Amino acid sequence: MSDLLTLDHISKRFSKKQDLALRIAGRLGMRLQNQTVHAVDDVSLSVAPGEVVGLVGESGCGKSTLGRVAAGIHAPSEGQLLWQGKPATHSREAKLKVQMVFQDPMSSLNPRHRIDRIISEAPVFHGQIKSREAGDFAAELLQKVGLDPDFRARYPHQFSGGQRQRIAIARALAVKPEIIVADEAVSALDVSVQAQVLNLFMDLRQELGLAYLFISHDLGVVEHIADRVFIMYLGRVVESATTETLFAGPLHPYSQALLAEVPRLTSGKRRFQPIKGEIPSPLNPPSGCHFHPRCPLADGECRARQPALRQIAPGHIVACHKVAVPKPQ
Repeated sequence: MSDLLTLDHISKRFSKKQDLALRIAGRLGMRLQNQTVHAVDDVSLSVAPGEVVGLVGESGCGKSTLGRVAAGIHAPSEGQLLWQGKPATHSREAKLKVQMVFQDPMSSLNPRHRIDRIISEAPVFHGQIKSREAGDFAAELLQKVGLDPDFRARYPHQFSGGQRQRIAIARALAVKPEIIVADEAVSALDVSVQAQVLNLFMDLRQELGLAYLFISHDLGVVEHIADRVFIMYLGRVVESATTETLFAGPLHPYSQALLAEVPRLTSGKRRFQPIKGEIPSPLNPPSGCHFHPRCPLADGECRARQPALRQIAPGHIVACHKVAVPKPQ
């Protein structure tokens, strides 16, 4: 089956505009460099119907920016977004078919609107339902996400964090999407509530055939929910494979370091060993392999030349000079 959504060599940069003081300094002859954040650097991935693709990495690696590009919130600086193989940048259908659930529902839900308006506003605007149907429509979606339909007359502040996230999911479902981009959608919730929301995601996948781009820093959650995993570091994908393959044998040093610290019931007592060093600034990323300042295997080649993503096994790609490609037999 062909992919629903394809991100084809996507890059995203943000340039900081110079304030008045800097503009004056420039006119006086000072040499000033424009500050550009390299948030996403040449990333390609795809999401098939009904598939859950996990996107993992440390804070600041660009995964949330990539999610916003996938949802049409940010336009890519380079590359293109494809919906069912066709350019999606100006496609109204594609923008409706990919919806986003954010990390903090209190910030993403309008505090001045009642829940029925929050849920029904988009489908009314796009002509999918009529205004008089909004109340019943919101009640039906609230029931679908496990909330009392009578709650539709309340405001966001009258709910708990887990309930607000369910409302955010109902709002995303309102325009009948085929893909949901979930950006750290459970990270702000208590562990017991996390499990409930994850189960809701999986139930909706089964019932509606939804696909997900699931963004998280929690590898334990990703292992539970994803079919394939992409690991990002400082704007680039460093490794991708099926969930089973990646968790059984990560190949990139960064992937190995991340997975080594996933808590296991069978691991016994051990000392936590974080990855050495700090993630570099996306304003001035390192040359060559972005991970080389923190990598125990780095040498001159790593510092000088960017590693290309290479297929190590079917469906398993890695960007590392130190990982050997198996020779064909």
